[in-house]
Amino acid sequence: MNKALKKSILTYLIFLLICIAGIFWSKYLVDTYPFLRTWGWVSVVILLIGIPFLFLQKQAGIPEFWTKEISNRNRIWIPALIGIGFGILDVIIIKGILHPEPYTELPPFLQPFPYSLFLYFSGAFEVEVFYRLIPIVLVLFIFSKIEKGKYQTQAFWIIAVLTAIREPLEQMPSGETWFIAYALISGFGMNFIQAVYFKKSGFIANLSLRLGHYLVWHILLGLYVQMVGLG
Repeated sequence: MNKALKKSILTYLIFLLICIAGIFWSKYLVDTYPFLRTWGWVSVVILLIGIPFLFLQKQAGIPEFWTKEISNRNRIWIPALIGIGFGILDVIIIKGILHPEPYTELPPFLQPFPYSLFLYFSGAFEVEVFYRLIPIVLVLFIFSKIEKGKYQTQAFWIIAVLTAIREPLEQMPSGETWFIAYALISGFGMNFIQAVYFKKSGFIANLSLRLGHYLVWHILLGLYVQMVGLG
């Protein structure tokens, strides 16, 4: 096992510990916030499924988490800024235009700060494991064995599109046609960019992009509603 793979595994385990910390914290908040969204131990156990796929990343042509050939600018900061951009757009469209009225309580997609940091990190981690890490690595690993990877590039673009359309279809909103179109296009766009960054810069990049989105849409908006809207 090389050093780069060891770092990937260690980072993955640290991410799991963050998820576990959120579970323990939620136990102390659930009485104060009856609407609190919580994680369970089953979710942590299920995330262990992702670990074997870390061993396949290199053969699949996916960079290790902290490979030296990729700068943190391309691995963290640029993807995070792209995610922040999508988050700002969601706040403007969904909160600013569709629901400008003040909240009387935190809605389900917003959670009390700073617990929200742990909850939405855990959620982002889970999504990226099952939307990116497992399906893309599996497909590219399989195609790396077919005629010496001759069709691996084509396979990537197909799986990138398929994984990108999954989330917007699963979260298909109701409402006016223009908003449904916005949700589908923006959801597909963000997920497709994440797939590209996963292939180019590794798992930390696509996770950073989603965390940038969650930072604005779930965490900062929630903090604003909690501190200003609800006082």
